[in-house]
Parts: sequence; C-alpha cells; structure tokens
Amino acid sequence: MKSEKVFIRKANLEDLDLVMRIIKSCTQDMISKKIYQWNDKYPNKETFHNDIKNEYLLVLIKENKILGCVSVTDQMDDFYTKIDWIAPTKKNLYVHRLAVHPKYQGLGYAKEIMNFIENNAIESNCDSIRLDTFSMNKKNNNFYSNIGYEKLGQIYFRDQSEMPFNCYEKRLK
Repeated sequence: MKSEKVFIRKANLEDLDLVMRIIKSCTQDMISKKIYQWNDKYPNKETFHNDIKNEYLLVLIKENKILGCVSVTDQMDDFYTKIDWIAPTKKNLYVHRLAVHPKYQGLGYAKEIMNFIENNAIESNCDSIRLDTFSMNKKNNNFYSNIGYEKLGQIYFRDQSEMPFNCYEKRLK
C-alpha cells in the first residue's frame, strides 16, 4: 500500500485539540531534555485559538494525522523592533511556534514546513522570513542555521525563561 503524501493546510477550530496534544508532547519532551523553551503558560490554547481565528496557523498532515504545526504571519511583533534586521521591514513573514510531535521529529517534517513557508514567501514577493528560537535549544538553532537563516540578535521573554531567544532571518531577495 502506497503511503499518503504529506501536505500542509490552514488549521481550523476542529484541529485545536490535536494541536494542543502536539504542543503538550513537545513541551514535555523539551523539559525532559532540560530545554525550558515552553511551559504550561506558553504556548497555550488561547494563543492557538487566536492563530486559527486569524488564519496564521498551518498544520502538517500525513495519512489523515496532524504531525506538526506552525504559525506564520506578516505582522511584526513589537519585541522584534530591537533587532537590526538584514532585509527592509516592509514585506516579511514571521514564523512562530513551529512544532512537530516528538515521535515524528528527525524525519524531515520541520524542513518540509519551512520549505513550504519559504516557497509561499517567495511567491508572495516577500523580502525575508524572520523567527526566534530559544538560545538553549541547540537542535533548533542548528536547524535554522543549516537551512540558511542568519542569527542577528537576542530578545527575552521573561515569562518563559531568564535565558534569551535568538532571532534569525533568511533573506529571499
């Protein structure tokens, strides 16, 4: 039997409980590895509900099963104003809360999600893609560096951690 192809679509409210299970699994997995990036306060159900309502949340599906999710927006949050970005701040995408269920990590799904985002950004004539990841999450930092993102600075989310988050950008033009 041929396995079903992976695809990415906008999330809907019916996906919310499954997304939250993935987030809980990822949070527990990171904490077990002493990576205190997410906790019981963030990201929460309200955050993802708003992402869905605003049509920012995407889900990665294989064989009718949600394996991962990511929030993508063209709105720059205020905390990013401290960063000296490479591309002009005119037409950029911002990636938040990329998650792949721990059972499916290391199989290329995060890269597939990022390729999808990059292809859509190029088609939409965006200047760059910007994101942040926890400085103590070596796996994520290596991942973004390996797929062409440049580390530009750090920001802090004190309700999540005393440690900084690294900001990355990939110029598309």
